[in-house]
Amino acid sequence: MSINLDKGGRINLSKNHPALSKIRVGLGWDCKKFDTGSNFDLDASVFILGANSKLLSDQHFVFYNNLQSPEGAVKHSGDNRSGDAQGDDEVINVDFAKIPPQATELSFVVTIHEADIRRQNFGQIENSYIRLYDDVTGDVIGQYQLGDEFSNETSLQFGSVYRNEAGEWLFKAVGAGYKRGLIDFVRAYGGNV
Repeated sequence: MSINLDKGGRINLSKNHPALSKIRVGLGWDCKKFDTGSNFDLDASVFILGANSKLLSDQHFVFYNNLQSPEGAVKHSGDNRSGDAQGDDEVINVDFAKIPPQATELSFVVTIHEADIRRQNFGQIENSYIRLYDDVTGDVIGQYQLGDEFSNETSLQFGSVYRNEAGEWLFKAVGAGYKRGLIDFVRAYGGNV
């Protein structure tokens, strides 16, 4: 059964789906009909973090130029530069069995490529969502549809999969908007740029 989440809502993946071993995270969006002189290129990224909320290593930043974490726990489908396709625009696969024991969180971020140069922001985007699937059965576990509250932001932390003190995996619909680019997230999470 799929759960529709509001901002801040959580799903205990381990309790609600005890057999869950792999998830597929789909991110989607549509561009409103604005002419900024350039196409919209949104980029999904995953930051694999330790207890200090910092990257385990630079290779644990998974994005369009690094499509897989070192141990193969997180795999990115590649860059969709238009968002025109039906369904999920970018997909990230997570294998819980391969996540390093020191990892406590996977932070899912979407940024607009060259937002400042192209004069673009999330106010020009609609129908944005993050959706979690059981990657074995294909069933939708939960989804979070973003509203229209992000008008000037150029990046969003859509959601987070994290491990609690009991070792259970949970998903949280974060929905935090920022006026920053991908490089700013890399720095904030302790990556070398």
